[in-house]
Amino acid sequence: MATPMERLKEKMTKEVMWIYILRLLKERPMYAYELKNEIRERFGFEPATVSSYVVLYKLEHEGYVTSEWQESETGKPSRKYYKLTEKGEKLLEEGIKFIEEMLNKLK
Repeated sequence: MATPMERLKEKMTKEVMWIYILRLLKERPMYAYELKNEIRERFGFEPATVSSYVVLYKLEHEGYVTSEWQESETGKPSRKYYKLTEKGEKLLEEGIKFIEEMLNKLK
């Protein structure tokens, strides 16, 4: 059975992975595997590969990100790059604001 702290970490990371993805895409377009690695390196948790794709699919379907296939310069297969939309940027700002408000209430 998970401890309260383990459950909190799960809820604040993997269950809201969309906010981490949008935050990274605010910097520049990225492909799914790159996003997964950046999340691990910068935010300290390892999302499942399938979860990353599911979240990206939903974000794209709902208009928060767009995607386009780009040819690789090194002869590797094409990659699908995701880019933040204005709608996605607004959602990111709202999400961060909500988290900040909740943290302030907890202090």
